[in-house]
Amino acid sequence: MSRQNSLGQPIGAALPDWQPPARPSKTAMTGRFCRLEPLSEAHGDALWEAIEQDREGRIWTYMPVGPFADRAALGQWLSDAVTSPDPMFFAIIDADTAKAVGWASYLRIAPENGSIEVGYILFTPRLQRQPAATEAMYLMMRNVFDLGYRRYEWKCDALNAASRKAALRLGFVFEGIFRQATVYKGRNRDTAWFAVINGDWPGVKERFETWLAPENFDADGAQIRPLRG
Repeated sequence: MSRQNSLGQPIGAALPDWQPPARPSKTAMTGRFCRLEPLSEAHGDALWEAIEQDREGRIWTYMPVGPFADRAALGQWLSDAVTSPDPMFFAIIDADTAKAVGWASYLRIAPENGSIEVGYILFTPRLQRQPAATEAMYLMMRNVFDLGYRRYEWKCDALNAASRKAALRLGFVFEGIFRQATVYKGRNRDTAWFAVINGDWPGVKERFETWLAPENFDADGAQIRPLRG
């Protein structure tokens, strides 16, 4: 039953102990398959090498930036991205090769509301469908809830079927579509909203950690049980 104020109007749950969490810091996050570290211009060569594996440019269709014409153009974008406080970018480093194979960011960081979004996610072909991709998303999510955030958001173009499928697989809950939410690359974007809240997190965390456990991978490194059945 909802609470009511003195006027008999329904109001939200009281949060008497609420304290805004700290903003996330540019601190490395390390897992078994990957490491996330603050994006830097030094990652440029490895990122460009990984980006070039996408011959058709499919990774850029739903990204607000790119494609980049050449290494210099990527470098120009990196020079701005690495100093941005919001979005706050991290390079995703493959544990086996120690090379950057993608990036992701925290954005729309709102400690006063306990809300934060993950976005600008770039998984190059060297990262796609690899355990490191899932682990990177787990590490970023775990960091947010360890800091005390209440809500972790994922938003994407509503036409981006792969992103919507990924959000559900990672434990996000679909919350609806904001019609004509933004304009990018000269076209309309209806935005699909997803979120994990702190009440969801214990169950989501358990599924991540069960999936990432060494015993969930066979001798060839293939998963035995899926993350979300």
